[in-house]
Amino acid sequence: MHIASSDAPATLNVMHASRFFRYFAAIVLGAVVAMGSAYAQPSSFDSFAVPAGSAPHDVAPSPDGTVWYTAQAQGAVGRLDPRNARTDRVPLGNGSAPHGVIVGPDRAAWITDGGLNAIVRVDPRTLAVKTFPLPKDRQNANLNTAVFDKRGHLWFTGQSGIYGELDPASAKMRVFDAPRGPGAYGICVTPDGSLYFASLAGSYLGRIDPVSGAAQVIQPPTPDQGARRVWSDSKGHVWISEWNAGKVGMFDPARNQWREWRLPGSEPHAYAIFVDDHDIVWLSEWSANALVRFDPHTEHFETYALPRQHANVRQMMGRPGELWLSESGTDHLLRYRYGASDTSGN
Repeated sequence: MHIASSDAPATLNVMHASRFFRYFAAIVLGAVVAMGSAYAQPSSFDSFAVPAGSAPHDVAPSPDGTVWYTAQAQGAVGRLDPRNARTDRVPLGNGSAPHGVIVGPDRAAWITDGGLNAIVRVDPRTLAVKTFPLPKDRQNANLNTAVFDKRGHLWFTGQSGIYGELDPASAKMRVFDAPRGPGAYGICVTPDGSLYFASLAGSYLGRIDPVSGAAQVIQPPTPDQGARRVWSDSKGHVWISEWNAGKVGMFDPARNQWREWRLPGSEPHAYAIFVDDHDIVWLSEWSANALVRFDPHTEHFETYALPRQHANVRQMMGRPGELWLSESGTDHLLRYRYGASDTSGN
């Protein structure tokens, strides 16, 4: 068949365009499938700027509606009121470098401060600062995370290879050597009062005997997985974020069994983990700069792109209906409001 020379270039261009369109559409479709359906859903994020240079490391919502965060780069703790976006800033002392913050039974902010090598309490009413230093033979503990047990004692970790207990009423403190040396990072308490911590450098889950203080090593199935943060669900299952492996892991103490799931995407890195009041598991994923939702019932992941690049979310906590995330890379706190579609398992 003869094609006139004047028509050939247009015909070829249409053919090339058609092939390119099909190729491009296939790439886009593959990317959407890989990222998960959540990228196509409307965002439910609210952003709150905190003072420039804060580098907010951890975040903890309080029952009074305010939100505490550690301004690690400024040696301070901040308190945000989401109702008017106002922030209070409380300096913690010369050399301070706060890492974790939680809200205690007394509604005070309790901080693990690696720079001061101390546990710090900030009164919610007066903002007065009280410091509980570690023993002199436990210098440079690199304090990380804390949790209160059922007795009102605060348990904490330090990446130099320690974990410990503080009785706030008496100010008595005990500090223990973690198995396998450095790495103790996240820590949690289960509904029955059991204590667990994750060792990032040691790549294990540790169970603490609160009486003796001894820790038992519980080895996840994946070697060198980099267990980072840890959280319990309402049934006592212990969930860990596996930083090196890009997985979420779950240990069932009743059955002494593990399960693991790899997060979607290319080379995922799971950092923060939080289990909400519906036992949905949420993680921050650094490679995709995203919030990841995992439903244990359906074993389905959904991925939600964060509103700013390089967010570097290191911690998440929540209260019914909402999650709070600390963007250490952008000097913002994020609120994600989840509804029925996020908790129904559909």
